[in-house]
Amino acid sequence: MHTKSAKKRHRQSLERRAKNRAVKSAIKTQVRKVRQAVAAGDTATAEKELRLAAKKLDRAGAKRSIHPNAAARTKSRLAHLIRAAKLSGGAKSSVGSKIAVAAK
Repeated sequence: MHTKSAKKRHRQSLERRAKNRAVKSAIKTQVRKVRQAVAAGDTATAEKELRLAAKKLDRAGAKRSIHPNAAARTKSRLAHLIRAAKLSGGAKSSVGSKIAVAAK
């Protein structure tokens, strides 16, 4: 890097990368908590964790850490997973497992 502006851009990109990685990691952890709660048949906990996941996803989408459509899609899939688990009485449904596989 030869210019001051190039050094600054590089510094900014490293800061952004660190922030984005932290945000994405937090989202993945929260989504995993929702999926684990559904797998355990605990829909009440899953719904509580979904609210936290939705908040993190919305914030990340608004700040463009992830694409807003990706945030909406993930929220929709998690909500669908919980709804399917509720309808099947906590057991894993075929719809829920298809969504879990598609999300991996």
